[in-house]
Amino acid sequence: MSTDVVRAAEDLNPLIPHVSEIIIGLVVFGILFFLIAKFVAPNFEKAYADRTKAIEGGISAAETKQAEADARLAELEKQLADARHEAARIREEAREQGAQIVAEMREQANREAERIKDNGKATIEAERQQAVTSLRAEVGTLATALAGRIVGEALEDDERANRVVDRFLADLEDLEASRQAAPGTGGGAV
Repeated sequence: MSTDVVRAAEDLNPLIPHVSEIIIGLVVFGILFFLIAKFVAPNFEKAYADRTKAIEGGISAAETKQAEADARLAELEKQLADARHEAARIREEAREQGAQIVAEMREQANREAERIKDNGKATIEAERQQAVTSLRAEVGTLATALAGRIVGEALEDDERANRVVDRFLADLEDLEASRQAAPGTGGGAV
């Protein structure tokens, strides 16, 4: 029996499989390979292709969006540059208009000052004429009274009195003119 056991033990070596197990293993492996190749692998391939398509589509969409964003950015930068140029032009125009307004206001102020000065001169001249007329009348009255006292007779005649007053004033004006013509030649009161 010991040989039978040894032989049986040699036949049943657990490390060496039986031919039937190898055949069954190959058949099951073939069926499993066929099922995986027929059903699982195409699904993986399809999922892989869909995923690749989605990624490529996303990349192309992203590239398109990036190109659009770049174009929009360039347009916005151009608009910003145009707006800056327009703002600079408007500032320059405003500066020029401000300078023009200041010049116009200065000119208007100068004209107004000239008008006020001319009005002042005219008013002063009118008041001077009025004062001269008033002084002539007073001086005439005083001169007539004084001349009447000096002469010893009353100068009642208006025409004669006017001639005396005119002569007296003309003499005073001549005396004043000669003093102004030769400065420093005297200065006594008349």
